[in-house]
Amino acid sequence: MTSTAPALEDQICFALYSASRSLTARYRELLAPLGITYPQYLALVVLWDSGTTSVGSLGERLHLESGTLSPLLKRMEALGLVARSRAGSDERVVEVSLTPAGDTLRTEAPRIADAICASTGLPLDDLMALQRQIATLAEHVRALD
Repeated sequence: MTSTAPALEDQICFALYSASRSLTARYRELLAPLGITYPQYLALVVLWDSGTTSVGSLGERLHLESGTLSPLLKRMEALGLVARSRAGSDERVVEVSLTPAGDTLRTEAPRIADAICASTGLPLDDLMALQRQIATLAEHVRALD
């Protein structure tokens, strides 16, 4: 029995890839005036939400390996957005905290979120339902590892 692969337009991977690239490009436009990249913005979002956190916990939340996260944090530290320090309770643990400059960028978050929502053309309820579906999809795929 011979079967053919679904057309490109019918591939879930392509739909997610294309949407991700489009949204990332929109974020890039919105974040450029702030002098930060999309991955830096995501790290800031975690820190705005959680406060000081370990590098390990930040990596888990962002689904990033330390080899990717460490250079990202070094650049953010050089920009004056975060500070890294050894945890007092365990010298092996490196903690990341916001600087005043990093915390100040928090005021831009609602504007960015609103612009992204508007860019999608979807009502907020539909967008949030889609976000939950994609998060569930990702959890299921990660569980296979």
